[in-house]
Amino acid sequence: MRVLVTGAKGQLGYDVQKRLTLQGDVPIAVDIEEMDITDSASVEKIISESNVDAVIHCAAYTAVDNAEDNMDLCRSINRFGTLNIANSCKNKDIKMIYISTDYVFNGTGNNFWGPEDNCCPLNVYGLTKYEGELELERTLKKYFIVRISWAFGLNGKNFVRTMLNLGRTHNNIRVIADQIGSPTYTADLAILLCDMVHSDKYGRYHATNEGICSWYDFTCEIMKQASAYYPEYKSVIVSPITSEQYPTKAKRPFNSRMSKDKLDVNGFKRLPSWQDALKRYLEELYNNKRL
Repeated sequence: MRVLVTGAKGQLGYDVQKRLTLQGDVPIAVDIEEMDITDSASVEKIISESNVDAVIHCAAYTAVDNAEDNMDLCRSINRFGTLNIANSCKNKDIKMIYISTDYVFNGTGNNFWGPEDNCCPLNVYGLTKYEGELELERTLKKYFIVRISWAFGLNGKNFVRTMLNLGRTHNNIRVIADQIGSPTYTADLAILLCDMVHSDKYGRYHATNEGICSWYDFTCEIMKQASAYYPEYKSVIVSPITSEQYPTKAKRPFNSRMSKDKLDVNGFKRLPSWQDALKRYLEELYNNKRL
């Protein structure tokens, strides 16, 4: 299968390319230099000439706080860029996977959000990603919407690497403890996406690593596991704080628990635990001299 991968330079696009190649598929990797997704003519030309069977759409505007001041740019990428790709997929009658986010929900309560639950985004980023979902659903029949959260991977900036860098320069790290969700290791997610692209079990899905935690819990585990490589992380004190103590321009949901039952129903394998994913990620960082 020939699969176009957008956002190829990002951490998820990078891992999706690797996985497709490993399983014998042919990834056609594009980033903004090869295909500006906000340019409908460019999108149509690339998808048509590439002769692909599917698109895994990883490209997105993901600067959550900056999005509050750049709504038009964020929307042009996350909504209308997605629509451009969907229209081209419709013209070629090919399937599409769209990566969305837990930020489509308002994060109230303690429930696990289901794929069909009502969406009510709290910030511009979440709103534009949800608008992308709606454009996709209006345009295509052969689509997957895969919502993820707290992504981390080898080829990009993420929370894990930020905490590791802070741990090298700070004895005490203050981290929010009242926002709950699940990390997503892009190498694990790539395996699921590359299974999905070969199926016809279309629809909305949630896909994160198993288990839930707060950002504080996540950071404690990062320091604990990283100390196996560098003992200085053992002395880092991680202190819990509230969201009120660390205000951000964009509001974040307190509850990002997402139900993955639909994966089971349709025969897809769930991702491993987030602790196991973190262990493998840190090992990969260390082996690639990035830790």
